[in-house]
Amino acid sequence: MNVSLKSSYKNNEIKATCKIGMLLLPQFNSMAAHAFIDPYRAANYLRGHTLYQWYFLSLDDKAVTASNGVEISNTESFLASTDNFDFIVVNASWTPEKYQSKKLQKWLKDCSDAGTTLVCLDTGAFVLAFAGLLDGYRTTVHYEHIAAFKELFPKSKVEESLFVVDRDRLSSCGGMTACDLSLEIIRLQHGIDLANATAHYIFHERLRSNEEIQQSPSHEPVGYAAPKLLRDAIILMERNLEEPLKIPEIASYLKVSQRQLERLFKTYTAESPLQYYTNISLDRARGLVTQTEMPIAEIASACGFNSAEHFTRCYKARFKIVPSKDRTEGRIPFQFRSYPGYAGI
Repeated sequence: MNVSLKSSYKNNEIKATCKIGMLLLPQFNSMAAHAFIDPYRAANYLRGHTLYQWYFLSLDDKAVTASNGVEISNTESFLASTDNFDFIVVNASWTPEKYQSKKLQKWLKDCSDAGTTLVCLDTGAFVLAFAGLLDGYRTTVHYEHIAAFKELFPKSKVEESLFVVDRDRLSSCGGMTACDLSLEIIRLQHGIDLANATAHYIFHERLRSNEEIQQSPSHEPVGYAAPKLLRDAIILMERNLEEPLKIPEIASYLKVSQRQLERLFKTYTAESPLQYYTNISLDRARGLVTQTEMPIAEIASACGFNSAEHFTRCYKARFKIVPSKDRTEGRIPFQFRSYPGYAGI
């Protein structure tokens, strides 16, 4: 793994303190923010001195509210900050496309030019990619946003990994994987012993590697009780959305009868294979509708529908709203569907 972290070495010596600037964008991922920071608190405690310091940055030095309602108040404006950070961490969640201001993008580019390592959590990769700072880099985002990222940023290689370390660009797909990324940084800078002790101290089960993927076959929503045959069928569907397979083709590939496949899906999902396949495609399509500006006809084609009209009918049947309306009026409730305290609902 090719790693080039400014904060790792200086004249072959570990720097006394690594300074981290956490840029919290409105509706940021609270779990990812806390999961990223807390391993450094533990590492400081275990080593007995300050290896890491962190500072919360915002767009305007005001309090920032996360997507779950948690508020961080002790922030300073990214433009007012005079600290020479070793890491800048961009923490975003919903609607990252809102954060494309020239001032923010120039600041991020200046940080990069100064040798600062740029880190993105959850959809923070979109913010860096809009600024052109992920061209030629590998990165990751939450699986719900991977399809949109691929469409928007063909010059970047988005992966389904839990986290990615590519030279001076680091990324985590969000949630608890931010902890895995922090533990990896500690391992790279201070060795496996401190990383292991830190994970043990915060009760993190194990040190997960960057080769682990977000959705392994054993973690299908249908559960561990579902037969492997059903999980294999679902994986085939997920990997063939743009040009869908016929149900008989799936049955033939898995060496079972179509009737047996139908029974499996009815038993464990209460849907036919075709219904399940269509719903997977529609779920992917909704991410593209609400997270990108791709034309509806292009989204329909990218998700395996033979016409925009057919796509619209299926979309409305599943989500009770047509794609064009979901893109505008539907964005707010979709964005805050897990945030019951939001006043707009």
